[in-house]
Amino acid sequence: MDFNKIKEAAQNYEADMTKFLRDIVKFPGESSDEEAHVNRIAEEMNKLGFDKVEIDPMGNVLGYMGTGETLIGYDAHIDTVGVGNLDNWEFDPYEGFESDMEIGGRGTSDQLGGIVSAVYGAKIMKDLGMLNDKYTVLVTGTVQEEDCDGLCWQYIVNEDKVRPEFVVSTEPTDGGIYRGQRGRMEIRIDVDGVSCHGSAPERGDNAIYKMADILQDVRSLNENDAEDKTEIKGLVKMLDEKFNKEWQEARFLGRGTVTTSEIFFSSPSRCAVADSCSVSLDRRMTAGETWESCLDEIRALPNVKKYGARVSMYEYARPSWKGLTYPTECYFPTWVIPEDHDVTKAMADAFEGLYGEPRIDKWTFSTNGVSIMGRFGIPCIGFGPGHEDQAHAPNEKTWKAELVTCAAVYAALPTVYCEKK
Repeated sequence: MDFNKIKEAAQNYEADMTKFLRDIVKFPGESSDEEAHVNRIAEEMNKLGFDKVEIDPMGNVLGYMGTGETLIGYDAHIDTVGVGNLDNWEFDPYEGFESDMEIGGRGTSDQLGGIVSAVYGAKIMKDLGMLNDKYTVLVTGTVQEEDCDGLCWQYIVNEDKVRPEFVVSTEPTDGGIYRGQRGRMEIRIDVDGVSCHGSAPERGDNAIYKMADILQDVRSLNENDAEDKTEIKGLVKMLDEKFNKEWQEARFLGRGTVTTSEIFFSSPSRCAVADSCSVSLDRRMTAGETWESCLDEIRALPNVKKYGARVSMYEYARPSWKGLTYPTECYFPTWVIPEDHDVTKAMADAFEGLYGEPRIDKWTFSTNGVSIMGRFGIPCIGFGPGHEDQAHAPNEKTWKAELVTCAAVYAALPTVYCEKK
């Protein structure tokens, strides 16, 4: 394999990739409204000679290049968040901008640049005759990730019956190779009270006061240590081998966290005692934690037990842009691929052959890997154009050089991997 030819081919496609990315960005594409993104991506795949291009019933676009035995996936979610307060933008988020080095616009880093590099990575494989009977490349433009990470891949595996040997997540990695992320889940706590007139609150049972006590316990989970004398042991305990057999990977990914993200109440009026109170918790999970352990941890809090509060997990059930609803619980598992895994080593070798020694790290945020590897055990590795700190931020941008680098590495990876098998 001639790494220099791959680099040259990728560089020659910089202008095409820039145009492709700017074309996608022009269309708003928030979760459940990705149709224009899907159609533009399918158009480019067909123009570049993909062997098969499909849009599944959920609305994901799947492009296949080659006819070999091993299926290797490249995933990019193609929905974006909204633009927020336009006053915080220095340019139109959909018209974007282009300089010699940068491309600006909503979704350029998170993560429309990833689909662009993956599509052209497959094109380079075809151009240079790298496709053979050993592998087929699948490039997926997936929907609804910003709303419900991994839901698209639940559909692809369970309903489309597509299961690659491994998948590259093209989420932004700041130039590094990422081998995992903390998981997350969305938890709800409900507690009841009894209303009465606010002039005599002693006649009632204020649900907001009960929740105030419960929230102090939740806060303790996030802030306490894990010493023997500590009643509510902090989540930091999962970094200790005494509490967690997966403590080494937990230290790599970082400790779990919990925070209160929303609060709701009901009351007959502003002159009455509240008769119910509920909160939402954002729970980030490290290695060794599961949805059962996280729910049980909240249920075991002293004031949750004292007040008989109910603890549950949210469900997501929003129709896709094609009108299909595919309900799932709001649980997004932790995942991490070992540093010595064949996929990790193949990605590192492909990068090293092209650009030198890689940096191995992990994501702070969540990705479709929560289903690809977290639910289904399909090995997943991360490498993508753009930077994490651009995600969901105003004045979002990405870098042309990273589109080129990623396309080259994507093109080299299947051959490197198949040679190691």
